[in-house]
Order: sequence, then C-alpha cells, then structure tokens
Amino acid sequence: MLSIKHLFLKYTREFYALYDINIEVEDGEAVALVGQDNSGKTSLLRVIAKFEKPTKGEIYLKDRPLKKVNFRSDISAGYVPASPVFLENKTVYENLKYILNERKLPAEEVENKINEAVIEFSLEKIKDEKVSNLSVEEKYILSLIRLSFRKLDFLMIDNIFDHLSEFYLEIIEEILEKLKTPQTTLVLATTDEKIAERFCKRKIYFKNGSIVTQAQYYEKDN
Repeated sequence: MLSIKHLFLKYTREFYALYDINIEVEDGEAVALVGQDNSGKTSLLRVIAKFEKPTKGEIYLKDRPLKKVNFRSDISAGYVPASPVFLENKTVYENLKYILNERKLPAEEVENKINEAVIEFSLEKIKDEKVSNLSVEEKYILSLIRLSFRKLDFLMIDNIFDHLSEFYLEIIEEILEKLKTPQTTLVLATTDEKIAERFCKRKIYFKNGSIVTQAQYYEKDN
C-alpha cells in the first residue's frame, strides 16, 4: 500500500525535517508514528498527503508514484490534521453539505447522507451550531465524521490525541471502527506510546527527523 524509500525533506541548508526515511506499510495495516514534537511525524504525513514536496526520495501508494496519484480518482485518502480546517462561520450541517456538494452529488442524496450521519453519530444537538463555537475535541470528531461519506483506502491522522480525555478517546475509537474496513490502511502520529498501542499494531519511532529503534528513542540526548 505505502512504500517510502530514502525520503528526505530539507527546510534549510542545515535542517532536515526528514532524513533518509524508509517505510513499508501493507494494505489494511495500522501503524503509529511515535515521537516527540518536531521529530518528523507531521512532516512525513504532510508529504504523504501532498502538502509538502520532498527534497528527494520516492513514495508509492498502491504501487503508483505519489506524484502521479490523484486522491480524488485513484485512491480514497483522508487526512485529519492537528489543527482542523472548517468553514468556521458556517454550521456543522453547512460544513457537511459543502463537502458533499464538492462531490457534485444530487441534492436529495446530499440531504440523505447528512441525515444519516446526524443520526449515526448523534449530531442532533450540534448540527445547527457554528463550527467556531465547537470545542477542539468536537472539531476532531467532526473531522472524522465528514470522512464517513466515502470508503477510505488510506487514513492519516496527525497528533490529535494529546490531552484528550477518556470520554473523547472512546468516541474517536468508535468512529474509527466505523470508518475503517479490513482494507483501510491507517497511519497516525502521536507522542504517546499508549495511544499507539491502543489504535495500532505496529510502532515506528521518530527522533530528530529520522527513524530510530525503540532503545534509541529512549536514549537521552547528550
């Protein structure tokens, strides 16, 4: 599903955000990128999501070079950033409608899908609320819910888990179970190994832009 070979991302002459990254992730696998802030996790997700252009290296999704992949027509991918992006002055309902209208669906189908989501994810109390009035936890949940309108091949989640209460973690866990199929590949970034173990089967450790072993990850920098 995902193959990364000798990937580098350089922001300045001296600073590598990513240094010689090599990763293989199978279809349907759930993998956690574990590392502290500024370790390279988010940079890697942004490169895979095509928000950043790597300095050099190769990335393949389903055996296709990433630069040739169209996320609208070739692979159904979802990306949940640590800072969710919405039409802040529009309601939850209007934001969901906007996403579906972008897919040029018939008006009746749009309404049906929104109504189904409202019921399935218990959005009755907030569907007419402006997104700007939601808590960050509610925005994370809404970010995941709006991905439910399509079957996902590949799901990327940035570091949304820090400081979440057990209440919200359980909600997110439940939504992810509904979003994922046996073929959905999940790659998430977190600073917390317990989160990694809760949501994923495999952990990849990041430190100073490089992949390291678990032992190296816990070594103190001199």
